Amino acid sequence: MVHADASNFASGVTKEEAYEQVLMQAEGLFYEQRNWVCNLANAASLLWHAYHSLPPPSNAVNWAGFYVLDPSSPPEKSQLILGPFQGKVACQTIAFGRGVCGTAAAEARTQLVPDVDAFPGHIACDGDSRSEVVVPIVVDGSVGEGKGKVVAIIDVDCAAVGGFDEVDQLWLERLAVLLAKSCYW
Repeated sequence: MVHADASNFASGVTKEEAYEQVLMQAEGLFYEQRNWVCNLANAASLLWHAYHSLPPPSNAVNWAGFYVLDPSSPPEKSQLILGPFQGKVACQTIAFGRGVCGTAAAEARTQLVPDVDAFPGHIACDGDSRSEVVVPIVVDGSVGEGKGKVVAIIDVDCAAVGGFDEVDQLWLERLAVLLAKSCYW
């Protein structure tokens, strides 16, 4: 059984190795656990500890977590509601199409934003955030296909400009696929 040691990341590992550990530990934590709250909470913790074990800019991550589809919002006014996370308090709801998170949800496409100040309509929940990566969690489809249903998004913010790259995008998209199939949405 996976336990709290799953959040221990060795110093000196590469970003790829840290993400590989996140996915491996997540698979163990999700085994026979289909509740999305439990799985997102553990995934947020794994991400937080992984980033803080890495050198700059990854260790400048100041928010790692999830927004989920708000079941109380009608389809024509879809919005996300705050889910499990690590970091400062955050915006509670975000409309589809608004900000980086809402854009990722509306388009079912990853948003890799090197400078949030250059993103039209960026929502500054935390004024320290300078870059952001947001990956939709899609069921019955895949990221970027425009098919399927966005049930949640992975949102990671960094206090450094250019805090994320294609490596982050690739591994977070893998995590999104794992979460899509591991939870009862």
